[in-house]
Amino acid sequence: MSRRLALVLVVAISGLASPQAAAAEQTPTPLARKLAQALRAPHVAPSRTGALAVDLATGLPVYSHNLTLPLIPASNEKLAVTYAALHAFGPAYQFETQVIAEGEQEGALWRGDLILKGYGDPTLSSLRLNALAAQIRGYGITRVTGRLVGDESFFDSKRTAPGWKSWFFINESPPLSALTADRGRYRGRTSRNPAQAAAELFREALLAAGVSITGRTVVGKATDGALPLASSSSLPLLHVLRFMNRESDNFTAEVLLKHLGTQLTDQGTTFAGAAVVRQILTEQQIPVGGVRIVDGSGLSRLNRLTPAMLVAMLQKGYADPLVRDVLLSTLPLAGRTGTLRRRMLGSPAAGRVRAKTGTTREASALSGYVKRRYVFAILQNGSPVSTYWARRAQDRFAAVLATN
Repeated sequence: MSRRLALVLVVAISGLASPQAAAAEQTPTPLARKLAQALRAPHVAPSRTGALAVDLATGLPVYSHNLTLPLIPASNEKLAVTYAALHAFGPAYQFETQVIAEGEQEGALWRGDLILKGYGDPTLSSLRLNALAAQIRGYGITRVTGRLVGDESFFDSKRTAPGWKSWFFINESPPLSALTADRGRYRGRTSRNPAQAAAELFREALLAAGVSITGRTVVGKATDGALPLASSSSLPLLHVLRFMNRESDNFTAEVLLKHLGTQLTDQGTTFAGAAVVRQILTEQQIPVGGVRIVDGSGLSRLNRLTPAMLVAMLQKGYADPLVRDVLLSTLPLAGRTGTLRRRMLGSPAAGRVRAKTGTTREASALSGYVKRRYVFAILQNGSPVSTYWARRAQDRFAAVLATN
């Protein structure tokens, strides 16, 4: 955050009005007036709306309204997870899945168990399981006498996050687990036991590779002395984040948050992951007053972010040459890609705005960048909020910035 923006935020948070701020309130610029007009919409309460737009070149606000008001962010929550993951792991980070063996090999026979151990890869697929099975066959093994074990112990066993509505389970996100293949799909449906389903898919891959297993498929945990036999890595984190943000994928965000949690504890939890996100925000001097991180996806009604926090975080990301282009590339492009592919079509914002959307019954949000000139955040809440009118206001706001 620039010193000037930091000063503006400190003044706003403390409630002290500087002469410059007072003058700005008395004589809003033509741009500020246009942005205020753009935000006005039926069925969207100004008292439950927060917005901030900042000039990236000067670091100064061009518009602000309730910039420190804590609001439900919907999927703008994913921006905090994105920022934290890039800082904690870097864009080249890859998620690993291993096959671990307990026992010993006797020619083509493996006497003991095979363990498929997950480390929180949200992109693990049947194709990658086939590659793992081929590695096992490459050792000359054609028969396993023991069991096939699915090990999801890298995370805790909670399948959802705090504050979720009950129907979000499976409908909005597959069950959370450190071991999930094909996003939990098995035999045409989403399994409520993702580790078991992943292990069953791996059994099928082994059989197709010419490796039979005598024992049954179970969920368990590898011992410390188990022998690593095979491994598979995901695409770099950059690609995972692009999919997550462009399609607003809840499952990926939640798994990433638990993965962040392993930085604090031996077992990834949503609570620990949220603590890591907050820690990174604090270390980066991003204002966290009123901020409450509860999950990774934004599905939780307990989350609270502020426009001040979102803009400061996005501004920090833009100022970091190691983060800037990666962060920009993960965001949908207005009228072109992801959740913005059908929005702002034919407006000055099309092709000029990269931003993260957010939609729940209680919240609508849009935060991102305009022409590499402005950074902005809009959070709108209601009981419920009108998604139609909220988006109209957001799109108008972005279009005004795009014409300046």
